[in-house]
Amino acid sequence: MPSLMTFPTRIIHGRGAARELPAELKRAGAKERVFVVTDHGILKANLLRFVVPQLEQAGLKVTVWPEAQANPDERNVALGAEAFKASGADSIVGVGGGSALDAAKAIALVAHHEGSLSKYAESQNGESLITDQIPPLVLVPTTAGTGTEVSRSLVLMDRSLGAKMVISSDHLLADAAILDAELTVSLPAFATAVAGLDALGRNLEAYLAKGDHPLADAIALDGIARIAKHLKAAVKNPRDLDAREQLMLASAFGSIAAQKGLGASNSVARALLPIAGTQHGLGNAVMLTSVIHFNHAFAEARMANVAVALGFDSRAPATEAAAACAKIIGDLRHELGVPGKLSHVGVKHEQIPEIVEMALADLSHLSSPRPVGEVDFERMINDAF
Repeated sequence: MPSLMTFPTRIIHGRGAARELPAELKRAGAKERVFVVTDHGILKANLLRFVVPQLEQAGLKVTVWPEAQANPDERNVALGAEAFKASGADSIVGVGGGSALDAAKAIALVAHHEGSLSKYAESQNGESLITDQIPPLVLVPTTAGTGTEVSRSLVLMDRSLGAKMVISSDHLLADAAILDAELTVSLPAFATAVAGLDALGRNLEAYLAKGDHPLADAIALDGIARIAKHLKAAVKNPRDLDAREQLMLASAFGSIAAQKGLGASNSVARALLPIAGTQHGLGNAVMLTSVIHFNHAFAEARMANVAVALGFDSRAPATEAAAACAKIIGDLRHELGVPGKLSHVGVKHEQIPEIVEMALADLSHLSSPRPVGEVDFERMINDAF
């Protein structure tokens, strides 16, 4: 079957990239008023100093809405959409981690799309209902993990179902993504480690995913190599801008590569938050080694390539490299001080059946190189417990 490859997002990266924000907004069609979506953590960290003065100096009037929640839901988005309309803004800037950027995307969607957000969800085949009527949108991440800034998807909590809702469309791609490492230096060491492992998992699962997508494969392997080389340095020294720049690129690469697909780790991670309260990136970090073991026999050659990207001897036989893949990641996780068991991150054993059910309902595992059923999820989750 034919395979589709796209690489559409305009990415401005490097130190001082935030200074390009006004020009990128105007290039996207912004005229007079900008609505900045962020959260109180970003305000407290004073990170808007990289954003608001730049916009105001360019003659743009700015409204800041700092109410984006961690794991935003439809009500949170509705409040943001009301504030956007009341502000008279003609464009949107999202500043923050994945949740704030998801909220910004969702507010942009609601601006010209009526009805419940659930009707646009992947599970309802809602992509065809999303049009190009989206305000100019520029995203500025302050973490290096989710790659939301270059993703065609947004993720919200569906409180009525107690599950995550994914909405995807090419129309939800930002007009530009601004990757400025200076905005990430205040991120604590543990959060930096978890975000980096989350990005590692996204790159790895995209590379292992079924399908023919050489562009995504190359990007994913490059992202893995950047994380292997720079994550420990960024955790050890938050002011290491060289390392943080590389992690921001690796995070974006993981999201770009994920257009090929993801896998079982992402499906479990999406289930862990609503059921056990375990943050998505942390869930991915814990599950990754178990999922690698599960897929080993079905993707040995690719596992070997991953191991080499992680620093394993490229001269070693492929079987030896593939066998080392999970251990390399497990050792990295341990060295970074990130838990390696679900029981250490808030998951209770009696929650496993519910986690399995929700993971099965998530679409990410459908591109796993090895088909995943109920028993398989049970084994992987118990192995990680």
